[in-house]
Amino acid sequence: MSQNKDQYTVAFYNLENFFDTVNNKGTLDDDFTPDGFKRWDDRKFGIKAKKMAKAIAKIGTDDSNKPPILIGIAEVENSDVIATLLKSGELKDIAYDYVHFDSPDERGIDTALIYQKDYFEIIDAETIPLLISNGNGDRDFTRDILYVHGKLNKEEVHVFVNHWPSRRDGEDETSYKRIEAAKTILGKLEELSIHKDISNCIIMGDFNDDPNSESIKTLMESGRFINPMQQMLSPNTGSANYRGEWSLFDQILISHSFLNYEKGTHSFKKAEIYAPNFLKEWKGKYKGNPFRTFAGKKYLGGYSDHFPVYIVLKNNL
Repeated sequence: MSQNKDQYTVAFYNLENFFDTVNNKGTLDDDFTPDGFKRWDDRKFGIKAKKMAKAIAKIGTDDSNKPPILIGIAEVENSDVIATLLKSGELKDIAYDYVHFDSPDERGIDTALIYQKDYFEIIDAETIPLLISNGNGDRDFTRDILYVHGKLNKEEVHVFVNHWPSRRDGEDETSYKRIEAAKTILGKLEELSIHKDISNCIIMGDFNDDPNSESIKTLMESGRFINPMQQMLSPNTGSANYRGEWSLFDQILISHSFLNYEKGTHSFKKAEIYAPNFLKEWKGKYKGNPFRTFAGKKYLGGYSDHFPVYIVLKNNL
């Protein structure tokens, strides 16, 4: 493990349908129940929790002497599954806590922020509703944006955790929803800037768009951010693979302030897709792809259909 004690990892990970086994009547979670399509039971849930814990504990440990101090996560059903995750396997002895709010998503999946209490202090947190409509004018009940204001080693930072609307009904047909998500964040920043110093921002998530998509360009054109993930997408690399094509929907954007080196601040050092062999399919047609929990109805017993992404920040002591 690295001896870089002044380096800290900030990560994002889509946990791929991290549901409990209880049928919640208010959401479309029937597939992830013992009698459902996936035959999702306590044994499979326990295996998933331990595997997610293993993956999270190892993110960025080549660059830091500790597991991530901040991890944004997506596709978690509720606070119970997060609490189980933090008590599982390689995470149970780490001083983690989390911020989570239930969102109106029709499937019942949310975002959350896990943080190490020794290095990050919460000042306040809230959800930002994403108010968008479908083509027929009905509201699209999707994930809220999670906003957390805190102190990272005493330096104030503003963190936004996202899981933007999917492309299920077509990339172009749904693009307006993700552009609106970007505008929602920019609107919140304008609101916050009236009363707070918002120079240190971290925008992370599964954006369901690549770095060159219009929604991400909307964030970038504000002039507030740099996207260290921009150069990582190629025909052979990404954070997820769909029908043989790599995407980089998972990204972490940071404000320009992280390029300074003043004492008492954090400066950006590097960005990575975390894709060790144990998170990959190791043989066959899908060799090298993320080793997922399910492929359709078939239980594979893997981790997630996404690789985590992370950045390394150096604490300028």
